[in-house]
Amino acid sequence: LAHSPVFQVMFAWQNAPEGTFELPGLQLQPVGAEATAIKFDLELSLQEAGDCIAGSLGYASALFDRASVERHIAHWQTLLRALVGDDQAIVARLPLLSADERLQLLHGFNDTAAPFPAEHCIHELFESQAERTPEATALVFEDDSLSYAELNAQANQLAHHLIALGVQPDTRVAIALPRGIEMVMALLATLKAGGAYVPLDPNCPAERLAFMLADSAPRVLVTQSGVRATLGELPSSLAVLALDAPDRPWEAGPAVNPDPRTLGLTSAHLAYVIYTSGSTGRPKGAMNAHHAVVNRLLWMQQAYGLGCHDAVLQKTPFGFDVSVWEFFWPWLNGARLVLARPGGQRDAHYLVDLIEREQLTTLHFVPSMLSAFLGALPEGGCASLRRILCSGEALGAHEVRMVHERLPQAPLYNLYGPTEAAVDVTACEPQPGAPVTIGAPIANTRIYVLDAQGQPVPLGVAGEIHIGGVQVGRGYLNRPELTAERFVPDPFAAEPGARMYRTGDLGRWRIDPHGDGTIEFLGRNDHQVKIRGFRIELGEIEARLREHPGVREAVVLAREDEPGHPRLVAYVVGEPAQPEALPETLRTHLASALPEYMVPAAYVGLDALPLTPNGKLDRRALRLRRTPPTASTPTRHRKANSNPPSPRSGRSCWPCSALAAPTTSSRSVGTRCWRSG
Repeated sequence: LAHSPVFQVMFAWQNAPEGTFELPGLQLQPVGAEATAIKFDLELSLQEAGDCIAGSLGYASALFDRASVERHIAHWQTLLRALVGDDQAIVARLPLLSADERLQLLHGFNDTAAPFPAEHCIHELFESQAERTPEATALVFEDDSLSYAELNAQANQLAHHLIALGVQPDTRVAIALPRGIEMVMALLATLKAGGAYVPLDPNCPAERLAFMLADSAPRVLVTQSGVRATLGELPSSLAVLALDAPDRPWEAGPAVNPDPRTLGLTSAHLAYVIYTSGSTGRPKGAMNAHHAVVNRLLWMQQAYGLGCHDAVLQKTPFGFDVSVWEFFWPWLNGARLVLARPGGQRDAHYLVDLIEREQLTTLHFVPSMLSAFLGALPEGGCASLRRILCSGEALGAHEVRMVHERLPQAPLYNLYGPTEAAVDVTACEPQPGAPVTIGAPIANTRIYVLDAQGQPVPLGVAGEIHIGGVQVGRGYLNRPELTAERFVPDPFAAEPGARMYRTGDLGRWRIDPHGDGTIEFLGRNDHQVKIRGFRIELGEIEARLREHPGVREAVVLAREDEPGHPRLVAYVVGEPAQPEALPETLRTHLASALPEYMVPAAYVGLDALPLTPNGKLDRRALRLRRTPPTASTPTRHRKANSNPPSPRSGRSCWPCSALAAPTTSSRSVGTRCWRSG
């Protein structure tokens, strides 16, 4: 351990009278000397010196640098001055920051103002490019392709038909289609018609799709006949448009661009509503407007500079916001958009083949999939790549080093942002051997790291990340209370009525080697996690588990028992009448209502949940428990008269008596562990 293991900070008040030393004819004064060694991490020593207090702060140089310690001293002095100035002040609201540091944190690091065409809508950027390069290839899916002119004309025909069906600005259009040319055309047509698209992944459970359809209340559902059959009963007010139907009336419609002015469409209207996991068991629809996405796309183009010879891979499921820039960024400068086959985003070997076949230059990975891709990458393979973008999970130093070693021609960029703020709001280019951060705010965005009182924390101190600027979304559809809780007034902005989004993420400002501000990501301050790039509210899974008749209590945690392989683990207390709720049963129950990535990989049975002395759930005690490995295939139910397998057999989905439960401060809790397929 680098730090002192017992305690780390020592405070010494020297209250003995200060001695004096005098020599005839000489005037003496003390000379300070730096300590060469200290016993603890920090040692603060103070003493009275006449009418003031003097002292020194020693520090372990292996843990702190001089600049950080000098900031600590300045913060302490600011705090003491505030105490002296107002002895009735609430301690939690006393300031630590000097005026200069506060200015740097709130404005210096957020000096991101840049001009952009805020009045433009997303599809207008595509239409402008279609005029410049009509014959260039805009879209490729397997053996099919469309030029910019062809895609624009077909999307226009469908857009005019949507308008005839009642679509107008802020009207929602649900799109339930597998990845393919029709899906992309439907997205573009919805925007052209003035609507906001609501992506519905056909692979999602029927119950989840039904909720999103009911909650979003779309005017039109664009789908295919086979997908429509899985959606159950639909309201009679919903217009259903099956793009594979024999009768295709939109193909006879005009191929000209709909006029936004005639539609009353502005960049302040919604572009899409994407549903994210919700803590109550219900997903919530995050609403984003055109101007926010336009800012995000144009910043990206300025930062990473796609050209007309680039080819961008679209592989993120369109129910996740990374797909937004994958769809629309390539069309800013005549690049080619290449669609992966449905499900192809999970197949590293397929991705390698697709990159080489299509000579792709640009693609996105969540870090966990990046690791799998690098493992499948042959020596010298994928030489066409020119840039790799990562987001969705914390990027590790190992992945940074491996990309630089295996793909030296392709810079790696790390981005961060929530669905509620138009995809990404910070970015950087991490380097091997340097700390991996999420970077600094992009154009026209602001990042604040605030304490519980909503005040900026000092440099290097952890706080909650808040996002301000043009990319802050409108809020959550049909959730006014949650919107008011998470989208709050921005007291640091100059423009009236500005809002900021409380992310629930923890971070801290750092100074990078160039002297600029950069943000270190520290995880969540609630129980929301990201697994393989998917944002998950653990409470939603817990709520679904508790619906099972054999489950009395349930807690779900994200664990990383193997570095680089995070997974979900469910801790379940069964009902006395049904003490053995098997993992297969629970998995089947969850899979009927939740996407695959939200179904826990392992299950631990408990007699009771561990509690802290004050009666709260002790999540730390749960994390200390051993958990079963994740099996590659589902185990089967045993016969009623068979004996439970030995814990050493490697096939156990029954109680493992060898796994002892730790004793908490309140009670001893028995445990049962299973592993799942």
